[in-house]
Amino acid sequence: MSTENALLTILVEKINNDAIVLPTLPQIAVKVRQTADDPDVNLNQIGDVISQDPALSARMIKVANSAFMGRSVKVESLNQAVTRIGLKQIKNIVTAMAMEQLFESKNPMVKTYLDKSWQKTVDAAAVAITMLQLYLREHKHTSLNLDTITLAALVHNIGVLPILTEAENHEDVFANPEFIEQAIKNLAGKIGGAIMREWGFKEDFVVVAECWRDMDYQPDEVAYVDFVRLGAMSIGVMKKKDNEQLMQTCIEKGVISSPSVFEDDDFKTLLADVRSVFA
Repeated sequence: MSTENALLTILVEKINNDAIVLPTLPQIAVKVRQTADDPDVNLNQIGDVISQDPALSARMIKVANSAFMGRSVKVESLNQAVTRIGLKQIKNIVTAMAMEQLFESKNPMVKTYLDKSWQKTVDAAAVAITMLQLYLREHKHTSLNLDTITLAALVHNIGVLPILTEAENHEDVFANPEFIEQAIKNLAGKIGGAIMREWGFKEDFVVVAECWRDMDYQPDEVAYVDFVRLGAMSIGVMKKKDNEQLMQTCIEKGVISSPSVFEDDDFKTLLADVRSVFA
């Protein structure tokens, strides 16, 4: 068996036997999600949980003060930030902010790949969020919302993590970018869906992680996966033929009006605001 196929074979076997080691959600995100799901919780209690992670606390204040939140008066404390962001949004935003902790490795080659993968994820997410902002202006009664797309876009490529973990564990054979890239294209979607189910996320997140690369999957209604695909297209990770199909589908469904939206000043301004959240 060629080394190109060895990693794929190992991963397929582990997936089929439910033996693949899936990443665990960062503990701070677990605590926040559990607390936020308590029907009796208040914002002060959420703030107390977030305050256990100083770095995350600082990020939340930054988010609250960002142009993305649309406020000009600056907040200076975590409690103020939590109040501004609101209980509904906090659960997904905190989870999204904590995701970066998973993209770490002691292997230099794998770490480099993880760093690049995370940056691409953030870049794609920023475009997806911006596109949904524009869509919401014209479709105020949709069930789609910004806090869900923020997290969905940041977990869309989560399936790369077990693949890179396997490469790290067998670096003498697998720590090769060509092998890794092939494994990601073939298996990351299936693994990503498994991770979302393991974490207990809703179907919207499962679909995004599992199907964003698979253009055979086409929801009838406008969905989060449409916006994530636009984000992925913008950073050049979709196939050329998929780009053409995606643009045609998104225009037909009314996700965007035309391909020129990427060149509009309004889009660029909104995109800069969103990117400031992740800077």
